[in-house]
Amino acid sequence: MALRRRAIKDARGEATLFRVRAFVGFALILIGLGVLVARYQYLQVRRHDEFALRSENNRMKPRAIPPARGLIYDRNGVLLADNVPAFRLEVVPEQVKDMQGMLSSLREVVPLDDGDLEAFRKQLKQNRRFDSVPLKLHLTEDEIDRFAINRWRFPGVDVVPYLTRRYPYGPLFAHVVGYVGRIDADDMNRLDQDRYKGTSHVGRSGLERSYEDMLHGEPGYELVEVNADGRVQRVLETHAPTPGKNLYLSIDMRVQKAATDAFQGRPGSAVAIDPRNGQVLAMASVPSFDPNLFVNGISKADYTGYMTAEDKPLLNRALKSAYPPGSTVKPFLALGGLELGIRRPEDTVLSTGEFCIPGQQRCYRDDVRGGNGTVNMVRAIQLSTNTYFYKLALDMGIDRLANWMGSLGFGKKTGIDLLGEAEGILPSPEWKATRSKYPWFKGETVIAGIGQGYWNVTALQLAHATATFAGHGTPYAPRLVMATSAVKERPVPLPNTPAGPSLIRKPHDWDVVNQGMLAVVNEVGGTAKGQFTGFPYLVAGKSGTAERFSRRSNEYDTNKNTAYLAARHRAWFIGYTPAEAPRIAVVAMLESGAWGASDAGPIVRKVMEAWLASTGGPVPPKNPEGEPAAPSSAPDVPEDTPVVSPADMSTMPTVPADSASAAPPEDGGNP
Repeated sequence: MALRRRAIKDARGEATLFRVRAFVGFALILIGLGVLVARYQYLQVRRHDEFALRSENNRMKPRAIPPARGLIYDRNGVLLADNVPAFRLEVVPEQVKDMQGMLSSLREVVPLDDGDLEAFRKQLKQNRRFDSVPLKLHLTEDEIDRFAINRWRFPGVDVVPYLTRRYPYGPLFAHVVGYVGRIDADDMNRLDQDRYKGTSHVGRSGLERSYEDMLHGEPGYELVEVNADGRVQRVLETHAPTPGKNLYLSIDMRVQKAATDAFQGRPGSAVAIDPRNGQVLAMASVPSFDPNLFVNGISKADYTGYMTAEDKPLLNRALKSAYPPGSTVKPFLALGGLELGIRRPEDTVLSTGEFCIPGQQRCYRDDVRGGNGTVNMVRAIQLSTNTYFYKLALDMGIDRLANWMGSLGFGKKTGIDLLGEAEGILPSPEWKATRSKYPWFKGETVIAGIGQGYWNVTALQLAHATATFAGHGTPYAPRLVMATSAVKERPVPLPNTPAGPSLIRKPHDWDVVNQGMLAVVNEVGGTAKGQFTGFPYLVAGKSGTAERFSRRSNEYDTNKNTAYLAARHRAWFIGYTPAEAPRIAVVAMLESGAWGASDAGPIVRKVMEAWLASTGGPVPPKNPEGEPAAPSSAPDVPEDTPVVSPADMSTMPTVPADSASAAPPEDGGNP
């Protein structure tokens, strides 16, 4: 076996190979060190500010400070909506590992109802995980104490102080001021989340809703230092929020209370307006509700009680409920007859007890059996003679009647600074065409002349029209808020200019209708004679009693008892004072009242008395009998004209018995 030959060692080659490998290794080390240095430089120099901020954010957290909601006052500075201190339970979602488990354990310490949990879960989906979410509002002292003992068990949950809304006068201003409620998921979708960060309530109704943008204000924030558990250690920096603006209403609390008390719990509404500027002095809807129950979530029992109540306390009758106005429209129709040149003050009509459309056999009854004899315009207003206004409406025609009444604000919103206003119904062929296959009948024009048939008005609309007339035809949009102010600043009045020029072109026309309305209250035979006896100012007014159902017989309702009539009539009264230079116009409506003058008239008087006491104005001189000086007498009429004092009753003989605004029969609407 041949021996393997041993290779000769290449020392020089190995040395060269070592040097190459060493150089490559050293180069790789240098490259690695360079990359490391470059990375250090990138992280610690170029991105220093970013990472420093991130590090600081682990220690410091921004926390939103909700603004204090603006306060609401009446015209004399009486506080109607206040903010009071309270405590609530809040949760920061990112600090809670097991939300469901935490809620289950927390319910053993602080009672949480289904409403609290439902509202919390809805907001949880809308808010960012690092934003605190309210879980339970208005904690009691006992609940705060029990949670404080168990605070260590619930990281991310804390008791937070806040301001909650309170309404000192409760039901008295519930329909006007409204109330706030907890923000829910739907609210978060429509609200500016940055502006409402930290805010738990939003306006739900009334002025709270209508003036939400002004009342809310702008949020602030504070930087707080927290520990590893997220618990606040100290406040590092604070940027104060901007409180919402305060509202100063034109409503007088004393007049509002007098209006509400005058109803004695009977369903109805009343509105008082200053005809010189459109400021609403009172706006009452009876019955009412307690808005404080809604602020932090109304209980199911309370809400069910309100919703099932027969008298509907949640309904704002002054703003949203419309009823046939009855004879209260007669002065406005008379003014239209004068302005349109259809009537002169001295023109007379013979009232025999019924009115027949030429060519038709069935007739419309007058307000009293046998009629009022020969009457002119002033006497027709004074005695509320239906026949006069039947004929006036027929001569005017429905188109001109609707146009004229529309100019006074009927059939449309008044423009008041309150959301949810109803438009009512102003009868016209155009309105009927959209709701019935039948054409317009002359009989419908006739009954429109006495405020029946399709007519529907709100108390606010009628008060607006009355104030427009009392202001000599100058229309002002009704206004509840007359001034606003920022914190520690003087109130700034909100301008309310006339909505247009005067609707009355001839001042004498106003004098004639005013004379008729004075006669209603002050002349023998006036439908409201005696209702304002002893009142220091001259009052002009008009009563109205609108039937809820039509009559099927020819018997007069004066043969029925008061309880029967009250169950089927809407009682109205409109008035203003002082008659020579009106400063207040008032409308009152009772849903169930036998007669407008005797049932609604006293409500108007009590409102006027409260207004007089509130203003403290000088009392004009009285005549020797202690009553205001009598107004000038009506124009002469024949001596054989009967002087009666009929109960003011506006008939609606042509509408089916089941509805005051149902479609009339095909025979033209005759009874």
